[in-house]
Formats: sequence, structure tokens, C-alpha cells
Amino acid sequence: MSFAPWRFRYFLVYLWIGIGLYGVRNVHAVELDSSKLSKIQSETFEVVVPKPDTDPLSYEKPLPLDLLPYQFRNDRFYSIGTAFALGANRYVTAAHVINGTMGGVLGEPVLRDASGQIYVLDKIYKYSLQKDFVVFSLKQPPHTVLPKLNTTPVLNQPVFAVGNALGTGIVIRDGLYTSNTPEEEAGRWTWLRFSAAASPGNSGGPLLDKNGSVMGIVVMKSPNENLNYALPIDEIMKAPEGDAVFDNREIYTIDIFDTTRWLDFRKTSPLPMSYAEFSSRYLQVMNAQADRLLDDLLENQRTTLFPQSIGSNYFLNNSDNYNYEHSYPLLVVRGTDGTWNLAPSNNYRKGLLPDNGYVEYGSTMFDLLLFHLRKPDRVPSGQLYENPKQYMDLLLQAWTLNRNVGDQADRITSLGLPEKNYILQDGYDRRWQVAIWSLPYENAKLTLFSLPVPDGYVSIGRLTQAGADQYIASKDLQVLSNYIYVSYGGTLEQWREYLKNKNILPALFSSLNIDFDYDKNFSYKSDRVLFSYTPELQEITPDSYLRMSFSFFNQDGKWLWDVANVTAKPPRDDTQLIQVIRHTRPTKDLADEFKNPWLDKLYRKPPNDGKVFYGSNYSMIDFIPGVPTKPEGVAPPFLYSVFYRTKGIRQQDEMSAKLDLLLKNLQIYEH
Repeated sequence: MSFAPWRFRYFLVYLWIGIGLYGVRNVHAVELDSSKLSKIQSETFEVVVPKPDTDPLSYEKPLPLDLLPYQFRNDRFYSIGTAFALGANRYVTAAHVINGTMGGVLGEPVLRDASGQIYVLDKIYKYSLQKDFVVFSLKQPPHTVLPKLNTTPVLNQPVFAVGNALGTGIVIRDGLYTSNTPEEEAGRWTWLRFSAAASPGNSGGPLLDKNGSVMGIVVMKSPNENLNYALPIDEIMKAPEGDAVFDNREIYTIDIFDTTRWLDFRKTSPLPMSYAEFSSRYLQVMNAQADRLLDDLLENQRTTLFPQSIGSNYFLNNSDNYNYEHSYPLLVVRGTDGTWNLAPSNNYRKGLLPDNGYVEYGSTMFDLLLFHLRKPDRVPSGQLYENPKQYMDLLLQAWTLNRNVGDQADRITSLGLPEKNYILQDGYDRRWQVAIWSLPYENAKLTLFSLPVPDGYVSIGRLTQAGADQYIASKDLQVLSNYIYVSYGGTLEQWREYLKNKNILPALFSSLNIDFDYDKNFSYKSDRVLFSYTPELQEITPDSYLRMSFSFFNQDGKWLWDVANVTAKPPRDDTQLIQVIRHTRPTKDLADEFKNPWLDKLYRKPPNDGKVFYGSNYSMIDFIPGVPTKPEGVAPPFLYSVFYRTKGIRQQDEMSAKLDLLLKNLQIYEH
């Protein structure tokens, strides 16, 4: 997922999150008149947000806070930027300094002067998203000497960047005013370019000329060279009070394809507003724009989406997909040739838990988090499905999430209770449990969409900044939940516990009847097929394994998520198995690699003819029931196959007898 301004620039917000800093104050080649320094100090402020009173997270060991510099260790605030006086009870900072606080997990931003005095924001009077400034008043403003302004600066003259560099307090660093760079879209204004050093925390600070007059407001730095950006102060002064301008060119991409959507947008809102009112309005505007971009993107791609597009046929007819044996989730994505298929997982890892449990985890190329928890045997399913904290604690036993303090990484062992959790049904009526956790030390949120499965959970998630980014993450995950492919597998005892929890089951399961009596019989019945077997064919115990793999069927013009493969195995034996598989007739556009296997099944050619065949020390038999030897007319839209495999080299009579046991109670309902 990406939702960002189209101009790729480095903003200079600084938020102390436990990263070791060793900044120093620069020695100036060109000095400001000492008489002006106290005036500059009185006009310039840190923008800070309060640290949380409590930490909801737990750690593997106590945080080594003594590794932090004294200033940061004992500060009650996080320092995020710079502001300066502009007029009578008017102050200005970069818009992006406060944008990151809106909808965040920390408190409202305030100003702090050199003596440590705190000043609370009162009203927002001017705002421009694209020009990147916000003008506001304070509830109890200090006495300040109003700055002189220079609206016609001269190139190649000394300048001074003033700001809260690296969160260490207000520092002054010198350089040259080197050039003017037109605004990227249409050249509507010019950025002042300067060589004075600018670091995280400088955002919102003044750029001064050699006389101490304000030329502009520092907003960003160049990523590859020390030629930084300031907005001319004249752009702020001539902007009318009473308007918030939300204007930008936004780009939206999503993980399932490489197509992007961009739109120019412009919204205005009347001012003044309090910070709380403005924060609410900002999130409303940005979230609505994200909704619009996502909707436009999906509508623009509607005819090429999965599973209805012709590019989906490869996936829908690929037997490797519905033979997928694992509960680890994979994302269905569209390649550059328009073909949909499963995307490989990046950085796949597997961490062991006690009592036969484990966590599989990885990510996609767009940093979508992927998880599968095989729960420890001692953890009751019903308890786990109702306890998102317990689930996350189990994930964190294997998945490493660290908090950096100084040069040390401390492992997080619990995120505590989620701040929000709810149920969301995807387009196939699978019930995803949504949980959102706060990570206050990073002003971040972890959003997890989790699907209960017989052996535990599968999840997709995003770790993002709080506020508008988290909203976009939730919207992305809601769409991506429809593109997650996963098999449902577990022991029969896990299936028994899973099926008891009716409120978590996908709607499809209301039409399934999975019944078993240990050491006596097993049966599977759906609207499409029925089969059963007894221990004469294969063991039926609590540790026997059952897996259902799924595909997508077009029925009466509606796409359904339904069972394509039922596999049953005895305990402690991966060689022996029973399979009942539904095969879809390949579409005309597919190559012979799909059509030839279908014809072999249709005409019961080997190995689909009920004759034994062999692998490495195991015997197999496969058969296509319910199809005439020489079918006449139009080929059926689907076929079923039944398959049996066992260890050792077995004779035809023995394998035929096993096949007969499976066929005896097989009924195919659909036609």
C-alpha cells in the first residue's frame, strides 16, 4: 500500500522514539549579530507532544532507558518540529508537523520555549496541505518581538536555518540561499533552496537572512544533497485567514497489481477551528479522498479483477492451487501479463511454540504481513478465538517486534489489549476478526485481520503510522481479504473444537456437514458431494488429519468460494491419504497443458482409470466416477476424482478393493 504526495521529498519531522542521537551544534562560518540572538530565541519554539502516561506494551526485559541521553530520558514530551512567531498571537509551523499528530496515539501538540514553558494551541487560522504550512494562535501567548520579514531575498547571500534539529533544542546553522525551484506540478510558486544544514526537527522553523529577517519556513530537505527547501514567507502572509486548503496530487497503489491511480484534489474548509475540530476535519477529508481513490482504482480495473476476468482462468484451472496443503496465507495477485496467481511470500520464517505449536510468518513485496498460527495443544480453541491479546502474545513468541532504545533492540512480548476489535465479512462471507493495537513509542498502529481456522489462525496485517495512514491500512486490508488464499487443515480433534464455534465460521460451513465418530466412521456432505469411509479404509482417530482446499466457482453468474479438494490422512503417516477433488472444465483460452489433463480425466485415461500405479515405495489408484467411457455431446462443466494412496507396493486387487470402499458411499449431487 502506498498513499503519499506525488513529490518524493524528505520531510524534517522529528519524533524521539528511542533511537540514539549524538547531534552537535554547528560552528557558524558566518555569524549573526549577537544582539539578534535573544530575539530569535524568543520568537522560535519547539513543537512537542506529551509522552504517554503509561506504556501498554510488555518487553522481554526492562527497557535500558539509561542508554538515552539525559535530555530525552527525562523529558515529558516528544519533540516533533519547530514553530515561530509570525504576528500578534499568530504562529506558524509546517503543516506536516501537525498532520502526523492528527488521529495519533499521543496528545495534542503544544509549543515549548527555551525555558521549558508550555503554550497550548488555541485556533487554526490558515492551512495549506500542498504549500505545507499552518498558522495558529495560542491560548495564553507569550510576549514576543514580532519578526521582520524579507519577501524579496537575494540569491547567493548567507542564510541561517533555525530549528529544533534532532530534537535537541533550537540551534542555528548557516549556509547560502542558492536557487529557486518551481513547484513541481505547475510552477505556481517557487521553493527557496539553501545549503544550511537541516535535520529532522527543523520542519516549521524560520529561514533567516544575514540580518535576521524571516525569508521562509523550512519544510523539507533534498534526499541526495544538502540543498534544502523553504516556502517563501510571502506565500504564507498573502494567504487569506479563514481558509484551510486541502490540495494535493495523491497516488494510490494496492498489493494485488502494479496499477496506480492518481488524482488532483482540492477541498476547502472555513476557519478558525480548534485543534480538535481541525483534526477531525483533516481526517474526514483525507479518509474520503482515500476512499475515492481506492474506489476509482478498483472500478477502473473492474473488468480485469479476480476471479471474473479472463486472466483468472490460469489460477482457477491450476490444480496445484487447490492441492495447496498449507494454512499459511498467500495473496492472489495479477502479473504484468494480466494473469492472476499466488504471490510467493518474502522473508518466510517458522518459529516453534510449546506443545506442537508454531508460527509461520512473512510478507509480500508491499510489506503486507502474513501469519499462520498453529496453536499449542494446551490452548483451547474457544478461548483463543475470543482473546485477541492471547493470539498476539503467541505471535510475538515467534515474530520479532523490537523497540529500539539507544543502540539496543528490546523485544516486545505483548501489545496488551487491542484498542478496537470487530468482525468484518469479506466478499465470500468469511468472518475476519479485526484488531488494532497502538504502539505509542512510535505513534504507530498495528492492524490485523485474522481468520479463525481449525488449527488456529491466519492473519494479514499492516504496521503504519497512526491517523490517516492507519485508516488506509484498514481499507487496504478489507480489499485484500478477498484475495487471500488459504487451506483449512487440522486434526479431527481440532476440527471438532473449531466447528463448535458457530459464530466464527464462514457462511459456506452452514451447508457442510462434517461428521465423525472415532474408530467408527467419517463422513463429509455438502450441497455438491457426499462421501464417507470407515477404519477399514483408513484410521479415524483424534489425531487423524483433515484438510479442505478451496477454489472459486461461478454459479448462476455469482462467484462463490467453495471446497475443491477434501483430503484425509491417518495420524503420523503422510504417505497414506484419501482425496475427493472437484475439477473445473478448462476455458477455451487455456493452453493444452490444462486441456489435455482434463481430456484424460473425461475419457478415464491413465492414471484416471482405476488402475494401480506406483511412486517411490507407495501405491496409488485414481478414478473418475459418473462419466461414461465415451461421453456424447457437450462435455460436463466439472468432474470429480477419487484418489487413494498408501505405503508400499500393493497389487491391483487390494487397491481396487480400497477404491470400492470409497466409491460405495460416494454421491455427486450437482449436475
